[in-house]
Parts: sequence; structure tokens; C-alpha cells
Amino acid sequence: MSTARPRGAAWRGWCGVVLCCAALLGPASAARGCEAALVLAMDVSGSVDEGEWRLQRDGLAAALRDPAIIDALTRGQVAVAVVQWSGPAEQALSIGWRRVLSAGHAADLAAATEAMPRAFAGGETAVGAAIAFAGRQFAAVPDCGRRILDLSGDGTENAGHDVGLRRQEAVRDGIEINGLAIESHGIAITGFYRRWVIGPGGFVITATGHLDYARAIRAKILRELARPTG
Repeated sequence: MSTARPRGAAWRGWCGVVLCCAALLGPASAARGCEAALVLAMDVSGSVDEGEWRLQRDGLAAALRDPAIIDALTRGQVAVAVVQWSGPAEQALSIGWRRVLSAGHAADLAAATEAMPRAFAGGETAVGAAIAFAGRQFAAVPDCGRRILDLSGDGTENAGHDVGLRRQEAVRDGIEINGLAIESHGIAITGFYRRWVIGPGGFVITATGHLDYARAIRAKILRELARPTG
């Protein structure tokens, strides 16, 4: 006498095994969400000449093409936006939010950065206004687990004079603030960023002139996207 199970029962049994395995795999098999939203805020005030502006823009584009950064962006499904800032009323969202889900997305982001025109020239340095403007951009990416503001500049605040208040507001909104200080000599800008710009647990990386920007921004992004431990 045949002991073979009916085909329908066999199919249902196989489906049950698949569903059981999927349940055991759990979150590891599910689509990953956005681990972090990253705003890259670049100083384009009057202290930045055209050559220095190109060093910043091209240095950022080069960083976004770096294999280690591409891996970090895609692994975390990171959303990236680029802001240019100068005086109290001079901030621009130069590249709106882009989800970096693949190496192709990273390449497109790098190309857009490299082609990005300068938004302002000859303005003042309103660091507080830059923090406030960049902070408002995160409302468009509420699903991302972390909010990271990467603010770079080559000068201390000389307009607006509200950096302390704006930092406090950003921290209250759950925004991590890190700084890239571009020094021409000494460490005055680094000290200003450490005292007034970064948030709790934040850090400052110093670039020795604009020629060092590409190295510094690469190191900064990699550190920012490192997954928290503990």
C-alpha cells in the first residue's frame, strides 16, 4: 500500500518549514531601515576663496567615492544631504536628501557634489544660523535612527552670535553635532568648535588648511558612521 502523502499536504508542509525558518531568521532577514541621516554643512563665507571652495567641494566628492565610506553608507542605508552656509540669512540646501542604498547611489551623490555650484560668496560666518537651518532638514527623514550634523568651517562666529542657543536646541532635538575646523595657523577654530559647536559626545577633526580638507572629511565621515557600541 502506498504511503506517499497527497501532493497538497506535501506542499503545505514545505510552506510550513519555510515560514518557520523565516520566523527564526527574524530581523536579520528583514529589509534594513535607515540607520542614520547625515547633513554635511559646508562653510562658503567670505573667508573661503574660490580655490578653497573647490578644494572643499572636490574633497567631499572624493570622500563619497572612497570604498570604505561607500560601504558604511550602503550598509547603514544612510540618508545624506548637503548644506552650504554663510551669513545669518545665507543657508541653502544644495543637495536634498538622498538614500544611499547601493554603490550606484553613492556614485550619483558624489557626482552631484562635484557638480554643485557655490551658493554664496563674500558673506559673514553665522555658525548658529547654520546649525538651526541644518537641524530643520531632519524633519524630512523621520525614519532614520540617528541624526548627525557634520559642520565644517574655517572661522569663528562673527554674525548672529547665537551658536550656543542653536546648539542647545539641536541637542534637545536629538541631533549629534560634530565639527571639522579648517585652520590656517594655530588651533583657535578647533577650540571654538570644541567649546561652542559640538554636542555631548561629539568630536572635532582639524584640517591643516583647505588642502587637508579631503583627508579630514573622509576621516570625519567614517567616524560619524561607525556603529555605536554598548
